[in-house]
Amino acid sequence: MSRNPAQRAPRRLHLNVNILHSGFVPSAWRRDDADPRAFIDVSHYVRVAQTAEAGKLDAVFLADNAAIVDQIDFRPITALEPTVLLASIAAATTHIGVIGTASTSYNEPYNIARRFATLDHVSNGRAGWNVVTTADLPSARNFGRGTVPDHAQRYERAAEFTEIVKALWDSWEDDAFVGDKAGGRFVDVDKVHPIAHRGRHFEVHGALNLPRPPQGHPVLVQAGASTDGRELAARHAEAVFSASQSFEESAAYRRDLNERAAVYGRPGVKVLAGLTTIIGATETDALRRRDELVDQIPWRYSLNRLAGTLGIDVDRLKLDERLPDDLALPGGGNGNHTFFQATIAHARRHGQTVRELIRSLAGGTGHRVIVGTPEQIADDITHWFNGGAADGFNLMPDVLPGGLSDFVDGVVPILQKRGIFRTAYEGATLREHLGLARPDNAQLWRKSA
Repeated sequence: MSRNPAQRAPRRLHLNVNILHSGFVPSAWRRDDADPRAFIDVSHYVRVAQTAEAGKLDAVFLADNAAIVDQIDFRPITALEPTVLLASIAAATTHIGVIGTASTSYNEPYNIARRFATLDHVSNGRAGWNVVTTADLPSARNFGRGTVPDHAQRYERAAEFTEIVKALWDSWEDDAFVGDKAGGRFVDVDKVHPIAHRGRHFEVHGALNLPRPPQGHPVLVQAGASTDGRELAARHAEAVFSASQSFEESAAYRRDLNERAAVYGRPGVKVLAGLTTIIGATETDALRRRDELVDQIPWRYSLNRLAGTLGIDVDRLKLDERLPDDLALPGGGNGNHTFFQATIAHARRHGQTVRELIRSLAGGTGHRVIVGTPEQIADDITHWFNGGAADGFNLMPDVLPGGLSDFVDGVVPILQKRGIFRTAYEGATLREHLGLARPDNAQLWRKSA
């Protein structure tokens, strides 16, 4: 039976969990029940993913770095390569999506296309690729470069890179694999197409050396607040991870992104706002938990981290003074726009000193932090979702796995009772979880025939 257009399915909230090793708060690994080796223990990540799946979350997400970019004398870092780790997670789960980060700055399109197509096959259609560029000098040096390419050049390369990856995923038509034992016909080679790409940054002949991914394309995710980042997302992304600190900022960002996507004839992009949760039975309990965690972070660590986000010398930050007035985008605009802008906006809006800023961000930088009861957190999420500021959230619990368990046991049932979050998985793929259509490449090759 066809559905009446007036009877569209209700809009549904989307929730991912960002598995930041021991948790978002830098001191999470110091808790009595934490394992300091969790950041390199696959079983830790699997437990977190299984908890997320029990809560019917859309996906788990793994960030990545190509260098040591945090202070390893104090805290764990992102160490394990995402796609290898996500393959292990996929083998231990059945429904939850697996999204990994891979940079367009220091990879090649063919390798990334093959890696994520493989992840989509081994997960039976649950893979997603978070498309990023890399702005830090240590990563550049690890790949034999003495400087970081400028911002515009990085995004120009990323745009071409993403086009190639999508073309490679489309290089096999869906029915190219035949497997006809009786006829002795394995693949219909007329349905396998070299992409023959020649561009400014890359020359790739193709086709890919494995059949089209189950989802057609693994879900494309992007994160970027700059103009170049928004344009890349508008052209290619199906979801974005944002770092807005206020409802108004996020709503404006979502409107702008969808207006840009419409110019390319694309449907709206899902905006998943970064959200750190610190949960207690009462608000007092939650605040106590936050303060205990923050008090275990050395001030020198937090100051160095904040200075790095702002692109200034740490000596310019005074704990009991406000941020300097003359802050400008780091690296002459060549640094990370997203977290710089989010951190500045938060500090200015609340008139905070550096000490107050660090505490309100739970020792982190950029992402929004909610401290409260399950009901308070559910109220905030509901407000942002119903008000159009976000389509969902990329959750970063204070401590893992405990902070996620608190969310799944306390917040998820409230959201389900309100009718905005699923009570059961209704599909098998990440695209189905997110309500995204599967790309049709047969139409592409019919047009070119």
